[in-house]
Amino acid sequence: MESIRGTARRRCGVLTSPLRLLGTSEEKTEAMPTQVQLERGPLDPAVIDRLRTVSTATLNMVMLKRGVRSTWMQGVRPLHPDAPRVAGEAFTVRFVPGREDLATPESYAASPSFRDAIDGCPSGQAMVIDACGCTAAATLGDILVARLAYKGVVAAVSDAPVRDVTEVRRVGLPVFCSGAAAPPSITGLVFAGYGELIGCGGILVAPGDVVVGDADGVVVVPRAMAAEVAEAGVEQERFERFVQLEVKRGAEVVGLYPPAEPALAAYRRWVEAGEPG
Repeated sequence: MESIRGTARRRCGVLTSPLRLLGTSEEKTEAMPTQVQLERGPLDPAVIDRLRTVSTATLNMVMLKRGVRSTWMQGVRPLHPDAPRVAGEAFTVRFVPGREDLATPESYAASPSFRDAIDGCPSGQAMVIDACGCTAAATLGDILVARLAYKGVVAAVSDAPVRDVTEVRRVGLPVFCSGAAAPPSITGLVFAGYGELIGCGGILVAPGDVVVGDADGVVVVPRAMAAEVAEAGVEQERFERFVQLEVKRGAEVVGLYPPAEPALAAYRRWVEAGEPG
């Protein structure tokens, strides 16, 4: 019988994905069937730049209007409340509940391991960790976060706590997590793979989806919708700037937000005038 680690080597890491989601493998094995078809075409960096200018609250509403309700990660918040808004393609990592014969200190040196995922995360992407919502063990500490920062990773997201919080904050990498915990991951988790479909904070995340994080938490923008959502989000933010100006001048919100036709006409005039105020 094949060992668990041997199976894991086929199923995780940059060599293969357990669902063969990306259709790439160095092994001559038959692709496993999946009902999930992922959008993996090139993503214009300008789309990510636009998404970074839009709040997670606005992005959540934009996607809600398009029928996608499950986008905001529950229980995942910024470790530092003053961290800047970030956006990047998701590099996904998966843990499973721990078991004593597998969750050992020796597993840190095994391969594939979480260390392989840390070193494999590309610059410009955001590491997103499925930790099963574990509250008793941390997935990241200061050394691993420092490595991600050195590599140019834009953020780390986990639905578990992190440890070494004071040192992690000093590193400066935006981290979104469920809080702080002293115990390491092997206290309650086992690394299972990366580059595959995961759930984080109760939300499905596919490799290459765009995650956006700010003071309100983290939202996931499906890759196939990213350009449309970015364009609509920028426009919604512009309209809300107009609404704020009107409210500060004493306007009632009825008929303004959401807008009736007179408010829309006033908004169009404001845009044509160069968005004064």
